[in-house]
Amino acid sequence: MAQPLMIIAAGGTGGHMFPAQALAEAMLARGWRVRLSTDARGARYAGGFPEAVEIVQVASATFARGGLLAKALVPFRLAGGVIAATVRMLTDRPAIVVGFGGYPAIPAMTAAWVLRLPRMIHEQNGVLGRVNEIFCKRVNAVACGTWPTTLPEGVEGVHTGNPVRTTVMERAGASYIPPGDYPMSILVIGGSQGARILSDVVPPAIAALPLEVLQSLRVSHQARGEDEARVAEYYVAHAINADVQPFFDDVPRRLTEAQLVISRAGASSVADISVIGRPSILVPYAVAAGDHQTANARGLAEAGAAIVIPESRLEVETLSEQIAAVLGDPDGALRMSQAALAEGRPDATERLVEMVEELSGKRVSGETQR
Repeated sequence: MAQPLMIIAAGGTGGHMFPAQALAEAMLARGWRVRLSTDARGARYAGGFPEAVEIVQVASATFARGGLLAKALVPFRLAGGVIAATVRMLTDRPAIVVGFGGYPAIPAMTAAWVLRLPRMIHEQNGVLGRVNEIFCKRVNAVACGTWPTTLPEGVEGVHTGNPVRTTVMERAGASYIPPGDYPMSILVIGGSQGARILSDVVPPAIAALPLEVLQSLRVSHQARGEDEARVAEYYVAHAINADVQPFFDDVPRRLTEAQLVISRAGASSVADISVIGRPSILVPYAVAAGDHQTANARGLAEAGAAIVIPESRLEVETLSEQIAAVLGDPDGALRMSQAALAEGRPDATERLVEMVEELSGKRVSGETQR
């Protein structure tokens, strides 16, 4: 039997690409061929995809960026991308097309709709992204990473959870060492590109901690490239042991070692924190579409696994007090880690795989269903 082809349509940020990567890894292991359809920007976040994944860049665009001329050209660029994706699918027909959101997903998802191929979307956040909102009524199934997810009337979703990468799954439920009188670690992550407000507020909030805490503290801080130098210099000036980088390619290891995580509430970050099981302070991105990061953080907050601080209330003194509260209460921190783990969906990838196989009618490990 020929290997069936799955096309993943995704792009924009790591929030779209990380769960797409998890599904790609799982489907390759089941004997499928996998192709990623994205644009040049999305391809920058595809470095972690297995080499067996064919990466195809298509023309795409968004009305959200650029001047008047760039916006006027958007329909033409999208049309070119759709035509190219359609021709490619006619040449090598996929068994299913799975969209993870982001404007680079538009050409492949549109081509799949035009050709009436089996197609589905996966929404990572508690509120549909713009692209997934366009396609949610034009697909055969909608998988939801955060539950509940706000969906249009007449659209039903299936709660799968957010798939996490193999490197995260390998550390699922890793033993948590509560804060104590020994070396401790704080991980600061602000999404795939860092977050300026965390770079502004977190360093002085940590510097305000009691000296006995600072002496045993290590900080891993993800900062934007333009903020990296000043953040690193601040930590050095305050004698704080810190590793500052624009991007950590070993986040799962750093998560495992952390006594506390300070993070945005992106869907992938929340999923990673939950599957590994770590206490967190979450700062939802204030201008996220539909305030979806607040929705993402709700489950951990209600479970007692996370402290949520709205961006409008994020101040040095407030954050420092919350950090001290977690690090100064080992039993409470342990309960937070256990609550986070209980909220995790380590079987999210498997649930998504089941939907793909059912919708496509293909089970490579067994008999072809149709």
